[in-house]
Amino acid sequence: MPVTDPQVQPYVGLRPYRRDESALFHGRGREAQEVATLWQAAGLTVLYGASGVGKTSLLHAGVLPLLDPEHADVLPVARIAPRMSKPATRGGNPYVRALLSCWTDRRDLGDLTIAQFLDDRPEQMDRYGDPVPILAAIDQAEEIFHGSPILEKERRVFLDQLAEAVKKHPGLHVLLALREEYLFLVLPHERRIGQGSRSRFHLEALSPEQALQVVHGPLPQTGRTMTPEAAELLIDDLREVHFENEAGETTTIKVDTVEPIQLQVVCSALWESLPPEVVEITEEHALLYAQVEEFLSAFYRRTMAEVAAEHGLPASKLRLWMRKTFITEHGTRNAVYEGLIETEGMPNAIPRTLEDRHLLRAEQRLGIRWYELTHDRLIAPVTRYEAPESYLQEARQAVEERDWDHAHHLAELAERAADVDEAWVRAEAAEVFAWVAHARGDLGSARRYCVEAAGIFSEYQRFDGVARALTKEGLLWLDQNDSVQAIQRIKTALDYAPNDVSVQIALAKALQRSSTPKAAEAIINGLPSDLAQQAWITLHEPD
Repeated sequence: MPVTDPQVQPYVGLRPYRRDESALFHGRGREAQEVATLWQAAGLTVLYGASGVGKTSLLHAGVLPLLDPEHADVLPVARIAPRMSKPATRGGNPYVRALLSCWTDRRDLGDLTIAQFLDDRPEQMDRYGDPVPILAAIDQAEEIFHGSPILEKERRVFLDQLAEAVKKHPGLHVLLALREEYLFLVLPHERRIGQGSRSRFHLEALSPEQALQVVHGPLPQTGRTMTPEAAELLIDDLREVHFENEAGETTTIKVDTVEPIQLQVVCSALWESLPPEVVEITEEHALLYAQVEEFLSAFYRRTMAEVAAEHGLPASKLRLWMRKTFITEHGTRNAVYEGLIETEGMPNAIPRTLEDRHLLRAEQRLGIRWYELTHDRLIAPVTRYEAPESYLQEARQAVEERDWDHAHHLAELAERAADVDEAWVRAEAAEVFAWVAHARGDLGSARRYCVEAAGIFSEYQRFDGVARALTKEGLLWLDQNDSVQAIQRIKTALDYAPNDVSVQIALAKALQRSSTPKAAEAIINGLPSDLAQQAWITLHEPD
């Protein structure tokens, strides 16, 4: 297959490896062999690890290819997630039905139990006539244990049936793959399901040596190679973590492990960035195209935008919440606990979604669920400032939506992101601060922000900004029933922007409030007819 073929992709990115991609799956040989051995030996094997550590990939692309079909009856890997809010009306237990539906295409499942289903299957024998073990795996098994409370009875029945099936069929070996924070929920059922024969395997992040295998291993399938120096550069970059505290002091450390999900993000992004003619990826290519910080930041921004859209939130608000919640003032990871309804002001559904998307990691401590960033390497993307214009645009949008706290925070972020010679950012931020102070009833502060903004805009000869700030100040004076000051400020604004309709309408409003309606009428009548009609509506709107 030519290297220029766009279908060549040795790295899978965010999704897990599939069974047919075992040739691309590297770095987990020892773990795959150990899990395969435990699964075939114990009644119950629990494979657990953090979100994004690669449990699904290990099971499908690592463990399954090691199982000899002549010595094991391997059922299709199941995933049990009954999406319902009340018990099923179609008959049968929803968890049992979900499991059996993964194992068979039969539609006549009805009230069939797990043991009965296995009774109906022909027993598979080895070449000596002895029955082979039945291997059943349930991936993402945490979905069994934290489902809808309405299904608690059905969940207990399912676990009872699973234990009964292992008891009735001694050759049945169950593997549950789940996130480590849910391990405590499985513990009370281990002895019963495993019938006294049980094992656990903790899947951890990659060592640097394993990470090198992940990078190099799939390349023979593509026709490309990578020099050791280039691969080590990628991995060293992922192991470096930079901490910056609120005083601007930076500390750099090198961690001992590499997160599989981050390695896949960087490798797949590098692959897509390379020119088609590159056959050997050198250290020079890695330096030029493997912008690790940029790749991780792009992954973070894209994921946050998708999660925000999914939950109907402004992405800027979600990013701000992440920064304030999960980063300490020393620039390190912070852990917060999940409340009954919210986690640090956000509905619990949001951190759970962020956990699904590999940005957050959860842990159970004394029955309470705690969240933190999945890895220190994400601190930089979370704390990284966007361009000031981006924050200001979002701040103005927040003002329109009357989300005053969020608008104020965004304007502050714009100031922090600005260079020392970008005073215009302070001017536009001051405009936002003026709106926020006005909304909060602090008219004195609002006027001071307007004066500050007008002064900076004047230095930059941004006359449209001067006009906006002076007009806003005039309307603030009008709110205090001082029409003289209001008219003075707005007339000055009109000197800077004589054709600005919004300034003209503001002056008309001030004149009308000063008991000179004819002067106000003259201004409105001087506007084009379509604008005049809208201006009359605006003029008579309540303040």
